[in-house]
Amino acid sequence: MANFDLLTARQAAERLGIKLDTLYAYVSRRRLQSVGVSGSRERRYRAEDVEALLATRGGERPPRSTESEALMPMIGSSICLIENGRLFYRGKDAIRLSDEATLEDVATLLWRAEEADLDADRPDALPGNISASGLIERCQMSLAAVADEDLPAVDLTRAGVIRTGRRILRVLAASVALPPSSPEPVHRRLAAAWRLDEIGAEILRRCLVLIADHELNASTFVARCVASTGATPYAVVSAALSALSGRRHGGASARAEVLFAELARGGDAMTVMAGRLARGDDLPGFGHFLYPAGDPRATTILAAITRTLPEAGPLIESAAAAGTRLTGRSPEYRFCPRRSRHRAGAAAERGARDIHPRPHRRLDRPCDRAIRERHPDPPPCALYRPTAQRSSG
Repeated sequence: MANFDLLTARQAAERLGIKLDTLYAYVSRRRLQSVGVSGSRERRYRAEDVEALLATRGGERPPRSTESEALMPMIGSSICLIENGRLFYRGKDAIRLSDEATLEDVATLLWRAEEADLDADRPDALPGNISASGLIERCQMSLAAVADEDLPAVDLTRAGVIRTGRRILRVLAASVALPPSSPEPVHRRLAAAWRLDEIGAEILRRCLVLIADHELNASTFVARCVASTGATPYAVVSAALSALSGRRHGGASARAEVLFAELARGGDAMTVMAGRLARGDDLPGFGHFLYPAGDPRATTILAAITRTLPEAGPLIESAAAAGTRLTGRSPEYRFCPRRSRHRAGAAAERGARDIHPRPHRRLDRPCDRAIRERHPDPPPCALYRPTAQRSSG
């Protein structure tokens, strides 16, 4: 191939309208392939590949991002794939899964566990004297209390990590819902604790499925690093929750709450949002750098809310239109839970806010090393290693 058919990294980034860091992320995620240049260590990019990638976005050039999220490391995984605006769990379309699956179904899929595994080994009585003002702190204290007596948690084989993961999922669900553990699915337990009706429980179930996993964010990266030291799953999840507590990570939802509270008090959505921008505030809940054309999770949840509660439609549509017009970005999943003051909106709000720790997700990555088939992780983030040889099939 002639050299004039190859672009430098800077030229390719300029053509795509992205930063170099995002270009390298595309390469890591296999959305774009780089080629070597004879006699040089420099990597180049085929012009036709760059044009093809640009065409998949309809020629749209996303705005240059200054968000730290665009700089996050990319590590291959067989757990989650985001490609062409779609989200997959182990090769299955997450949007389709959300039509009927429960959080437990997704955990079974992500962990590659048997259904019987998730129903076995019911936990002992959970600590009932945990007193903490914050949700994350309460979850961490509950984990510490249970870990102190769960000596088998040091078993880091595939079966051992899944066993501990089952228990951690139940512990954190009980920490959020507060009532004693029960055999009911997590969304049912939370719905009962929050006095939600059937519509609210169904919206909550869908939310839990759609936020089950989403590549490598800060807390998941922390989980990988801690797991690589041989720590127990309890320590892994607790460390990930610490990262989630940061104002630049889980704290983004808290900033969104302020905006949503303003909108809930009434008034024109465009006026409220434009006023925030005029004061130098941002509009959280709009734009996700992995979804230039829009977050499919937000689209799905919003559609479910308006389908079950048509009266919520005007509020959702006006707020989404105002935010998109002001920012040039489509709603992402943080936007949708709070678009309605109706019972379904309340359910989705708690689903995205209170369950955001995603206990099963923090264990996906430790389990990934023990049970996945491809895409080995580079050190130092090698995760739990299986005692048996990993399959290459």
